[in-house]
Amino acid sequence: MSAVNKRPARFTERNLEDRDRVAPLDGLRTIAVALVVLYHLNVPFFDGGFIGVNIFFALSGYLITSILLRERRNTGRIALGGFWLRRAIRLYPTLLVVVIVVSSLWTAISVHSKSNVDVGTDALLALSYSGNVARWIWHKSMGPLAQTWSLAMEEQFYLVWPPLLAILLARGVRRVVLLSTLSAAVVASSVGSWLMYKVPGGGATPDIYFSPVLNTGPLLCGAILALFVQSPRVRRRLAGRLGLWFTAIGVGTLVTIELTLTGSWTKQPIVIGLVLPVVGVASTLLIAGLASRQTVLSRVLSAHPLAWFGRHGSYGIYLWHVMLIALILPAVPGPLGIPAAILASVIVAIGTHYAIERPLQALRSRVHLRSAQATSTVPTRAMPDEPTQSDAGRELTATGPARSQFR
Repeated sequence: MSAVNKRPARFTERNLEDRDRVAPLDGLRTIAVALVVLYHLNVPFFDGGFIGVNIFFALSGYLITSILLRERRNTGRIALGGFWLRRAIRLYPTLLVVVIVVSSLWTAISVHSKSNVDVGTDALLALSYSGNVARWIWHKSMGPLAQTWSLAMEEQFYLVWPPLLAILLARGVRRVVLLSTLSAAVVASSVGSWLMYKVPGGGATPDIYFSPVLNTGPLLCGAILALFVQSPRVRRRLAGRLGLWFTAIGVGTLVTIELTLTGSWTKQPIVIGLVLPVVGVASTLLIAGLASRQTVLSRVLSAHPLAWFGRHGSYGIYLWHVMLIALILPAVPGPLGIPAAILASVIVAIGTHYAIERPLQALRSRVHLRSAQATSTVPTRAMPDEPTQSDAGRELTATGPARSQFR
């Protein structure tokens, strides 16, 4: 009897994890992290590969806001505690392991080479999600943990945006007001970045690039898209020719920027004030197109290897690759160094998924399931200018199944 009762529970938990996956977006994660890795490896024609981070930001803003809006639509409220707990279970264990291993290795190397490296401070900054602030204000490099600055940006966004959104929706703020305010914030952050830009020394990255205030454009663009597609009319348009155009414009813009940026981009204020905000907008257009209709590109990105690795391996490879590059390139000089570093990063990322992330997936699913069960009796309330579920359901039915991705 007990065995029979357990199977439906596990099945339900898997559904909670998998039901809203949009495979092309998982594939886009793979492309984004590949750009970053190739950029850090100084591969020719990938001087602009760092824009992969901005693609990740736009994806995070869109997906997180979509999750929050769906929860409020289904339950009538946003359970912030459950949201933060699921994020912590998903992200922190891997980060903790990476910081421990990287710090230990880096300490051993520093002792052997008799160099003075502040490993303890770097580890503390990484684990406290404050590396971006340290790099912005105190010019801290953080060595092989430098890439954790972007994790700090996202976590700070996760702390501020969900409660703010919950408060605004509870107060009955209309969607058009939210969209206008967020759009104004994107413009203001871009203008502020341009005005406050200072030429960095050497080849360093401009400090304002790490600002949790001035570099919020891509995250906010993703949030704008999530709010925008709450309209059935918008979803219908995206499922048609508009979605195709968005995909084409997004891809064309991102490829052009990636190929035209050079190693001197840090010396150009236009990159910070205009080009990077455009990357955020282009990424958002691409996300909208990929998630709303099938194209040749969406089918390619949905291919199992790309989508699987984007979902399960992109986080691990992003965390590990800087340290592995630092270890492997000196040990494997010549043309074999780059493929060796890439292969090692991929293998370690996949191992991290199976050793750390996958065992915790059931726990995260149970937290999600319990949260859903606890709020299942709460009546649904639409946004002030949002159709009721019955109206939205009629609109979605009329436009076909593709729009169900936005529910």
